[in-house]
Amino acid sequence: MTDENQRHNEKMREIKAIRDEMMKTKTEKKGLIMVHTGDGKGKSSSGFGMIMRCIAHKKPCAVVQFIKGNWITGEKVFLRERFADECRFFVSGEGFTWETQDRERDIAAAENGWRIAKEQILDPDIQFVLLDEINIALRYDYLDINDVVDFLLTQKPEMTHVCLTGRDAKPELIAAADLVTEMKLHKHPFEMGVVAQRGVEF
Repeated sequence: MTDENQRHNEKMREIKAIRDEMMKTKTEKKGLIMVHTGDGKGKSSSGFGMIMRCIAHKKPCAVVQFIKGNWITGEKVFLRERFADECRFFVSGEGFTWETQDRERDIAAAENGWRIAKEQILDPDIQFVLLDEINIALRYDYLDINDVVDFLLTQKPEMTHVCLTGRDAKPELIAAADLVTEMKLHKHPFEMGVVAQRGVEF
């Protein structure tokens, strides 16, 4: 063994010992409130990654998709066609606000989505619920942020995980969450005239 390799091994043993001690204190389990926000790409993609994990671990899950409406997204096609028994998939909304141009209809759609979301979260058979793009509905005040936060903090079953995605997450939601991730934009092909592409954006 070379001196460099030996130094590396000794350093890794030290790190492992520290980590093993730290892990002894991490014993609690709970259903998490998770927020994926920011102007960068990957918020929904990360949420759907957790849906894949749930399916692999045989944990029943559900998706309630706000705002996106009738977009034919890869995740919707994939889950509905191949994993409908493992993951319930609901769409609430008729498209982005600049497409619908009807605030009252947008509010009604968001309220219907939130009704469905609460049903899924309270269902004892469901262990993970993805509320995709709900932050947009909250941003435009289609839903009352206080109602959403209060429900998540007081009525969500103890071991149910909920992930809420979309840019511009409200401060009240960030304060209530157990985990908050902000995706930061550095570059995006759309800024260079490249259209959204199947398999990458949707």
